[in-house]
Amino acid sequence: MNTHGMLLTIIILFAIAAAGGLIMAGVRILRQRNPPAWLAMAHGLLAGAGLTLLLFAAFTVGIPTIALWALILLLIAAAGGLLMNLGYQWKQKMLPKPLMYAHVLIAAAGFILLIAGAIE
Repeated sequence: MNTHGMLLTIIILFAIAAAGGLIMAGVRILRQRNPPAWLAMAHGLLAGAGLTLLLFAAFTVGIPTIALWALILLLIAAAGGLLMNLGYQWKQKMLPKPLMYAHVLIAAAGFILLIAGAIE
């Protein structure tokens, strides 16, 4: 598979993960409760698959510089997601909204850079 095909697959994985993430954010904000654990796990699994494939592409076929910046931002967002899952969701504590907003903004910025890298 070539770089462009891999980036397209990665974008699709992250787009599906982002849709789940928006649903989870809506549940947290509108219903004042944590999203269901199954949705958080599906979101993390899809995002993790996209991140793993992006790392693989970066180390094997090479990706544009802008996609490398996307990788860095998405790794930071993944760390925030892991913190929310293990530090709050797993312990059945309410997810802190500031952390959730930071996670969303960093992941969205990474996703936009990833798309820009695929277009390049």
